[in-house]
Amino acid sequence: MEENVKKERTRRPYKKVKKEVSKEVKKTNKRIGKRNNKRDENKIFKKEKIKIIPLGGILEIGKNLTVFESEDDIVIVDCGLGFPEDEMLGIDLVIPDMTYLERNKEKIRGLVITHGHEDHIGGIPYLLKQINVPIYATKLTVGLIQNKLEEHNLLRTTKLKTVVPGQTISLGKMKVEFIRMTHSIPDACSLAIYTPAGIIVHTGDFKIDYTPIDGEIMDLGRLAELGNKGVLALMSDSTNAERKGYTMSESSVGDVLDKLFINCTKRIVVATFSSNVHRVQQIVNSAVKYRRKVAICGRSMVNMIETARKLGYIKVPDNVFIDIDNIKSYPDDGLVIITTGSQGEPMSALTRMAEGEHRKVQITPNDLIIISANPIPGNEKYISKVIDDLMTIGAEVIYNALEDIHVSGHACQEEQKLMLSLVKPKYFIPVHGEYRQLIAHSETAKKLGMKPENIFITGNGRVLELNENEAKFNGSVTSGIVLVDGLGVGDVGNIVLKDRQKLSQDGLIAVVITLDSGSGKIIAGPDVISRGFVYVRESENLMDDIKRLLRTELNKCEEKHITDWATLKSVIKEELGSYIYKKTKRQPMLIPIIMEI
Repeated sequence: MEENVKKERTRRPYKKVKKEVSKEVKKTNKRIGKRNNKRDENKIFKKEKIKIIPLGGILEIGKNLTVFESEDDIVIVDCGLGFPEDEMLGIDLVIPDMTYLERNKEKIRGLVITHGHEDHIGGIPYLLKQINVPIYATKLTVGLIQNKLEEHNLLRTTKLKTVVPGQTISLGKMKVEFIRMTHSIPDACSLAIYTPAGIIVHTGDFKIDYTPIDGEIMDLGRLAELGNKGVLALMSDSTNAERKGYTMSESSVGDVLDKLFINCTKRIVVATFSSNVHRVQQIVNSAVKYRRKVAICGRSMVNMIETARKLGYIKVPDNVFIDIDNIKSYPDDGLVIITTGSQGEPMSALTRMAEGEHRKVQITPNDLIIISANPIPGNEKYISKVIDDLMTIGAEVIYNALEDIHVSGHACQEEQKLMLSLVKPKYFIPVHGEYRQLIAHSETAKKLGMKPENIFITGNGRVLELNENEAKFNGSVTSGIVLVDGLGVGDVGNIVLKDRQKLSQDGLIAVVITLDSGSGKIIAGPDVISRGFVYVRESENLMDDIKRLLRTELNKCEEKHITDWATLKSVIKEELGSYIYKKTKRQPMLIPIIMEI
């Protein structure tokens, strides 16, 4: 009995102690767990950085392509092209260097497109030839991309997915929300990119138009909601960052068109950008209002209007459009021709009309020509020549200096301020502009109270890493340009361009000599052939002097038993080059050609 009581006494304290110890252990574990969780959270948070890598579209207008990279996931925004500069002789197109994407193709989850302009979709076929990636875009943009892929035989193998404004898609760890914007083409969207580091808003190209032609007002409310939620970074269109005030509404052009159409007894020819669907709709509206038929001229214009009509973005009554071949069947006061060539491009339809070389449209003094576009910087001389040529024929020409016949599709400073105020980003990255425009946009952001250290002017290939704690540049990746010449992509580089420039400036001289294969003696030549340097018949004395010089120098080589081709070519280039420069102050390309018999 006593033993049992002792056992009972010893057991009770043990249970009590055990219970107390258990409580303490649980508390300790909870504290340790919280500490560990906090450490893990900090560890994870440090990893949660997003890389923003522009491969095109920064410090330039055109070839827009931006990479968003989060560990093993890449989302690409836009894939555009640029047009060649004057010194890029013979080049058709310029696209971004996509080497970085090719090296990381297993990480790419999708290509997201903001809108259907060439500087945002023109490079897609060249990307798809290297990497098969799904494409997400709105309806009109998808239609325009389909046209491109058909030309390159890529349509069957490409996943094209149509989205609507307001829709969100998942791409690996990231999500992308499409937000309706207004621009000079329908179905333009900004993007809210949800990343592990935070929300990044990419505006795409935009202007704030409260009276858009299609009635689809941009979703300012959603941008404000995102701003209240907290936006990590804003990437915003800087094209018009130097312009004060607001961009006029596209609908204002319709009033000017009506004023020009009313009581006009002439045939009306309107040149505009083929991608400006809203402008085309207004031209058609005026034509219908004043009972004129409409003919389309220019391949890109025909393709755009056909696609836009098919998808319901251009609304027009039946029997308004006629074939360009039938324009002679209609009186001048019953006809409108919509054409390409508003920038005076050398081979465009309007330029050929002005030069009298268009097969289907001959300009007469009974034509009213409306150039509904502003000159892109660098194109002023081409447009001036076209206007002069048209006026020489006797046509009446209306252009931007005479009437407000064009409005921009890009936001000016006050609209950019509204965008910044709505989105309220922690970091600001001005994009889509040359350096002076990016600087102007950053100055606007500073006026709104943004800290200078939170504004980043980046460059193509630079890697910007950011999260809530910090943002910094961290190295760079391969970037640059790839030149497209005919069917050749990247096979023309700086050396070829320099050769073309030299040929265009000073021409070419080829020197042909024939050697005996056994003795190495010269048995024929030197023969001198000139192209683009001088006209031989008018410069016989110079050509004879060149031949005498070459014979003298080659005889010296023969006396010294110099027969290797490399040395002979070097002698010809050095002696002939210095002689020609002394006589003409020109430096033609010299090509020695040696044959053996």
